[in-house]
Amino acid sequence: MACGITVADTSVKLPEPKEGQYVHQAPTLEDLEKDESLKPQLKAVIRKGYDLFMNTQQLRGENVFNDMNCRTCHMGEGRKMWAAPVWPASTTLPDFRGKNQHVNSVEERIAGCFAFSMNGKPPAYGSDTMLALVAYQQWMAKGAPVYETNIAGRGFGKLEKPKLEPDYGRGEAVFSENCSVCHGDKGQGQKNAEGTVVFPPLWGDGAYNWGAGMTRIFTAAAFIKHNMPLGQPGKLSDQDAWDVAYFINAQERPQDPRFVGSAEATREKFLNFHKHTLYGTKVNGRVLGAHTNTGEKPFLKPDNLKPRTFEQGSDSW
Repeated sequence: MACGITVADTSVKLPEPKEGQYVHQAPTLEDLEKDESLKPQLKAVIRKGYDLFMNTQQLRGENVFNDMNCRTCHMGEGRKMWAAPVWPASTTLPDFRGKNQHVNSVEERIAGCFAFSMNGKPPAYGSDTMLALVAYQQWMAKGAPVYETNIAGRGFGKLEKPKLEPDYGRGEAVFSENCSVCHGDKGQGQKNAEGTVVFPPLWGDGAYNWGAGMTRIFTAAAFIKHNMPLGQPGKLSDQDAWDVAYFINAQERPQDPRFVGSAEATREKFLNFHKHTLYGTKVNGRVLGAHTNTGEKPFLKPDNLKPRTFEQGSDSW
């Protein structure tokens, strides 16, 4: 839901860190070049990770099958507060994750982004690509305490529940007035003359699939409130953010890779996640996700995205 264009902040209204929260200043590429404690070979891998993070589309057709980059959601080169900075994963993982109900490593967390947000296939664990992404992420955590979870600006933040239930019609109006100029009147996004994605699509084949965290209404609402419209975080009211998040996520997108044959059955099986989405529910007379469309991806579930368990014979998928 972001783009690569720099826009001057005109209405910055982000939450202040709460008392006792850890505030981390993630290093920049300029800091990397000045850091004489790192071997040049490691610097090269970190730079490669940065390059992949900023332009994940270079993996299109192999690991990425939509119009997303890592930086689409993890803004500010992955360090921006309230825009899902990526460095906390390196200081808090391994840890249990509710989405897949087992303990996740940093690599597995990245794999989830590829499988769901980028509707793709994760790079192989231990591969050069995965190593580079982990190295970049871990380098940004330099100096941060391990297993400190009370982190300022982690994730997208949270919004209080709205006074009114999120509404499709109100959300459509908010989208038309504030979002369509960049993301298109049909949520299709925009590309430049060279075909490079400038503003990512918000639904359709080029967007995140039904298993992505952004399909959760509360996640999308917080992201929008704290980051959108671009350069004007906090412009929208909380109610507007909830309403437009509902509208965006009431549109179709590629199938959840965990699909078990019907949207209703998949929703029920993964209700710990989908209770926060509209997937498998009826909106405007149709059941969302009632299809087998996987977008540009020629498969449903990536063969290297598997459950991890310490109980022999168990399979959470």
